[in-house]
Amino acid sequence: QVQLVESGGGLVQAGGSLRISCAASGGLFENYAMAWFRQVPGKEREFVAAIGTSAGITKYGDSAKDRFTVSRDNSKNTVFLQMDNLKPEDTAIYYCAARNYTGIYIYYRPKEYVHWGQGTQVTVSS
Repeated sequence: QVQLVESGGGLVQAGGSLRISCAASGGLFENYAMAWFRQVPGKEREFVAAIGTSAGITKYGDSAKDRFTVSRDNSKNTVFLQMDNLKPEDTAIYYCAARNYTGIYIYYRPKEYVHWGQGTQVTVSS
């Protein structure tokens, strides 16, 4: 059973940058496809970015394209989300998710992920 713990959230001004992390334990991290989702109260969980087990295979949601970068460090069992040029509408709780899958397809629906972290709050002030 994989456990996921997000960190690095906080308050940042519009136009600023933030990097959030997700540390995994309890499983063979290199066999897990990883993803980031975000959610605001009253709305559905939104896909942000995902990275496969093979280096370079990534997928981004429309809101993240050209501003966010997902990466992973298998030696540290950690996945990162670098967020640049942040906007107030990026304010949300950001969740890390994992799926035991080593193929090349990138899953992007919340129901397709089995393991979830507790989330980290990101607030962007205008």
